[in-house]
Amino acid sequence: MTHETEHTGSPDLHSRWQRQLEHWRDQMASMDALPQLTLLGLLTGILAGIVIVIFRLLVEIPLHVALPGHTENFEGLSSHWHFWLPFLGALAFGLVLQKVDKKHHAASVGHVIDRIHNHQARLPLGNVINQLFGGAWCLATGQSVGREGPAVHLGAGSGSLLGQWLRLPNNSLRPLAGCGVAAAIAACFNTPMAGVIFAMEVVVMEYSIAGFIPVILAAVAGTTINQLVFGSATVFHPPQAALQSLSELPFIALAGLIVAVFAALFIRLQAFCCKLSLNRPIALRFAIAGLLTGGVSIFAPQIMGVGYDTIDSALAGNMGFWLLIGILAAKLLVTGVSLGVGIPGGVIGPLLFMGACIGGAVGIIANHLMPGSASAIGFYVLLGMGAMMGAVLNAPLAAMMAILELTYNPNIIFPSMLVVVVACLTTRWVFGCEGLFQTVLAVQGKKSSFAAHEQLLSRTGAHSLLDKHLATSAAQISAAHAEQLLANHPHWIVLMEYKLLLHPTDLANYIHDNKIAADTLLDLLAIPARRLDMIELDDHINLYQALFNMNHAQVDAAFIKSSHKPGLGVLTREHIDNYYKLQH
Repeated sequence: MTHETEHTGSPDLHSRWQRQLEHWRDQMASMDALPQLTLLGLLTGILAGIVIVIFRLLVEIPLHVALPGHTENFEGLSSHWHFWLPFLGALAFGLVLQKVDKKHHAASVGHVIDRIHNHQARLPLGNVINQLFGGAWCLATGQSVGREGPAVHLGAGSGSLLGQWLRLPNNSLRPLAGCGVAAAIAACFNTPMAGVIFAMEVVVMEYSIAGFIPVILAAVAGTTINQLVFGSATVFHPPQAALQSLSELPFIALAGLIVAVFAALFIRLQAFCCKLSLNRPIALRFAIAGLLTGGVSIFAPQIMGVGYDTIDSALAGNMGFWLLIGILAAKLLVTGVSLGVGIPGGVIGPLLFMGACIGGAVGIIANHLMPGSASAIGFYVLLGMGAMMGAVLNAPLAAMMAILELTYNPNIIFPSMLVVVVACLTTRWVFGCEGLFQTVLAVQGKKSSFAAHEQLLSRTGAHSLLDKHLATSAAQISAAHAEQLLANHPHWIVLMEYKLLLHPTDLANYIHDNKIAADTLLDLLAIPARRLDMIELDDHINLYQALFNMNHAQVDAAFIKSSHKPGLGVLTREHIDNYYKLQH
């Protein structure tokens, strides 16, 4: 008896769960689904934090075994390994990817931005797996890239794949991907606020109150997971320096101008290499990148890996002027080429590295010209780091917030604002460079930003505007049957066979005005009435997708179908237009 009760009760329990889940998805389609998004943001932050920890361990455990002293000490290897490790590592990975479907090759931040803006934040699992193991392999073999790009991809993938697994509407995937990005950056640097700003300014590219709360909670969760495993120490160990005199402001502005020169050079180099490498065999591209990295590393092993140890040395003022200039040129060349040909690494770490070199060089000049009254060299290193990150990514706020959180030094705010603004304005208006990711996506022929109406419509699922008060009918019915349909006062009569919507008021007027007998056969395709051509669309789409598909098919309505129900409802162009006017 017990067995029978459980057996018969199980389908009912499953049915209730399905109804509850469907109701939850309907709520998620709305722009006002803040409680649900906040909960999912927390889950995304936890998931992304765990994935980032796994990624870091995949990189650091092999390096802890292989490198002398610490996990970034590539300089401690013998000179022949400086060449062979990055060369063979890149070649081997390229040969592996040659056997993998090309659609899974794209990785890092540019891929994330493309998927968010052009594919409704649906990140493929294959690319995430490639990024997890490929990014770890490249960092472990000393490629001149950062770990933040892979982390952003893995974080965004965590949020997107969670939403896809729950079969949430597409408008929910975008904020979840943003939550994953924030958690990833926060976990990498122990900088939760910088993670939030980076996600909103660089990747999602929009600010909204509802959007901020889940992202903030995700960043907190990602930071917590990271600190549980790796501790609360920040990545760098900057000096607690301050601006010594307002007479240094010209040197700070000069640092911003110099940063802009190198930022523009880096953007154009990477875009040029990206353009040259389009449709080239990936094994050949990676072999060239590995060969260049290995060749340069013989003379400048500091460029291998993430290079945080070199940044710490620059912050401490332990590097000479010409050494800084030399490794700056080497890092810019090798990283620009490597990322340009598709090595799955990050750009933020190398930008901080190059900015540290520029800032350190300017700091040495300032201390030489103003002995005893200039700020410490490490102070200029910090300014250079923030300026380079802000100028290349076209993300001044994220750069300043990152420097503030890395230093815990409020004295850095005023001078960093000056240097970042000078660098960003010069890069954009003097050299005509957009942000790095926008430039590279343009080279690849991909769109990287939304217009205002696209952003608004993308934040709302089609579920929220569905008209579910429908009647389905064949094209030929009796007048009596038509009266039965009209008795329920439907808003539309759906002719599924012909992909048409018929306005019921016109049918009622036709029957009434012509005094049609009950047994008369009516042809709903022939009577005078308002009809809308429609297409069928899946229930996970957002309003922007629905409008785009209507425009492409040149119709004025869409029948929204469900994967587990016969149908959900109808969405018309008029519904979308009225919604946009109301929200706008």
